Amino acid sequence: MATINEIAAKLGVSKSTVSKGLNDAPDISREMRKKILETAVELGYVNKRMHKREQKLCILIENMDYKSPNQFGHDIVLGFKQMAEPDGWIVDVVPVDTELQKGSPYGVFMMEHGYQASFVLGFSLLDPWMQEFRTTRVPTVLYDNYIKDNPHVASIGCDSQEGFELAVRHLTQLGHKKIGLISGPLDSYILKARYNAYLGAMEKYGLEINENFIGLEYYVTESTRKYIPRLLAEGVTAILFSHDIRAISAITYCDDQNIRIPQDVSLVGCDDLPMASYTQPPLTTIRQDRLALGKCGFYALSCLLNQVVIGSILLRAPLVVRSSTGPAPAAP
Repeated sequence: MATINEIAAKLGVSKSTVSKGLNDAPDISREMRKKILETAVELGYVNKRMHKREQKLCILIENMDYKSPNQFGHDIVLGFKQMAEPDGWIVDVVPVDTELQKGSPYGVFMMEHGYQASFVLGFSLLDPWMQEFRTTRVPTVLYDNYIKDNPHVASIGCDSQEGFELAVRHLTQLGHKKIGLISGPLDSYILKARYNAYLGAMEKYGLEINENFIGLEYYVTESTRKYIPRLLAEGVTAILFSHDIRAISAITYCDDQNIRIPQDVSLVGCDDLPMASYTQPPLTTIRQDRLALGKCGFYALSCLLNQVVIGSILLRAPLVVRSSTGPAPAAP
């Protein structure tokens, strides 16, 4: 672990200057403080007095709504706080965007705000800080992302492979043989995981894997309009979706086009959003226990903070069967 003397030596400044920079003294310039923080992070320095003064964690959140109970991130944040705050931690929820990440290195941001560790939600593989997570020494837990070979970073999520196998098994028991997938583009860890889980489940149950049964599109409404007619024309009788939002969009589209669910096509979502049980028909979906995910996020951070090196923790992903799935239609 680096010392103040080592930081001072690397920068060619006095020990007192480094101490002022680390403790945000008013008589030091922003530029010098920035250099000191960047060097401290580079050398792996930990400000012990800061840690004793205040126990602070942050939830870094991007591309995920969380402020009201019907939004996906709400229960994840709640579960984390339910575990962290009784344990004496202050938890800040910090919305993040690309500009913030480009403007401040991850380690500098954490040290500057006095955060000892973070729980990261909603990041894509293209986010600037994703590269920094590969080498950071700050205890960091990623939801639905994974970093190899860094003992300071852990991952949590739900078992996509288990969830998709349960969904495909359910559909095969209903007589479906041609099962499609509609997903976003494979530019995130979780979308890749769910895509591979679909392929693995299809192979496990001896079903045809056909690229014409798969639609990858960024925009939800566009993917619905583009791929549902194509998949139905290919003889697909059931469709899996990477997220409930896409499945719910499909329900609306099918209703507009007089495509009956589940008589003409069965639909299965993923996440079990609160609205999934209120669609017409109610949506069969792979559930993520969001409250448990938040609690698991704090558990994983606690392990890292106590030098227990963990890789990833996957929660069970049960299938919730509702009315959007039914027997395969008879062949014409």
